Amino acid sequence: MSAVETWRVIATALLAAAGLPLVLVVMAKVRDRTQSSGQVALGGVITLTLLVVVGVLTLTVLPGAVSWALVAVAAAAAGVMLLAS
Repeated sequence: MSAVETWRVIATALLAAAGLPLVLVVMAKVRDRTQSSGQVALGGVITLTLLVVVGVLTLTVLPGAVSWALVAVAAAAAGVMLLAS
């Protein structure tokens, strides 16, 4: 069993740090538009599942450039959505 490279762990941690506020922002936007707690929960579950899948892929198989690009996109999206709210 091989060890996970340090850069993969750092990239995944940064992706999670940018992604968790993104999940909350998505849930807030769904609440504002639908006023339905079921839809809010569904939006949160879908976003969190996507974040977990991307995190696992970053931790295991994605090349470095793709991993860091995903981290940058997630951080930029979280920043823009938090500033726009």
